Amino acid sequence: MKQITQAVLLIFAVSVLLSMKSPATHRVIFFGDSITQMGVNPDGYIDVLKKKLSSKATSSELELIGAGVGGNKIYDLYLRLERDVLDNNPSVVFIYVGINDVWHKTSGTGTDIDKFAVFYRAIIAKLQMRSIRVVMCTPTVIGEKLNNANPQDQELNAFADVIRKIAVDMNCELVDLRKTFIEYLKTNNPQDAASGILTTDRVHLNKKGNELVAADMFSLLTTSTMLP
Repeated sequence: MKQITQAVLLIFAVSVLLSMKSPATHRVIFFGDSITQMGVNPDGYIDVLKKKLSSKATSSELELIGAGVGGNKIYDLYLRLERDVLDNNPSVVFIYVGINDVWHKTSGTGTDIDKFAVFYRAIIAKLQMRSIRVVMCTPTVIGEKLNNANPQDQELNAFADVIRKIAVDMNCELVDLRKTFIEYLKTNNPQDAASGILTTDRVHLNKKGNELVAADMFSLLTTSTMLP
């Protein structure tokens, strides 16, 4: 009888422990191209975010995952959405894409702006069907010269405008990285350099560029409205 009583007590204790759940971990996925692929490296924007979040009480509730693949365009993201995002059950997804869709037009492999919008909306629809919070990011720069003097600035501006419109139409949060970068360069690029202020090669981010991206994303990640 004593052994049975001890066994019952043990089962009860285990059930109590199991019911005492620790704070739920919210998985945050960063979905994009080589900029995001490099973002997990030391001083990459995802790495910077992890360090900034480590001082916050909510940091234990957030798991940051990079899902970037070099050379990806919007339709590449659509094709690997299930495997790299949905299968990982995220709470929040940052979509940071568009550079290659514009940049690769010089080699004839870019993306028509109308098709870009269609694929982007399709990705968001699939995420929202799973009640995943979506944060859209405008593309940063293809060249750092001022006053729209870079060859693809006008088209990059148009793609950024499309993203801003979709964010409003589909009730997504927006991190306007293009606006942030342009404003920063206005006061920090007095020599009108094509690269070296925020990028290493006109596109991929240097340490300061990664810090700027992380700073814009940080405020969203640390607000309660970011989590479902």
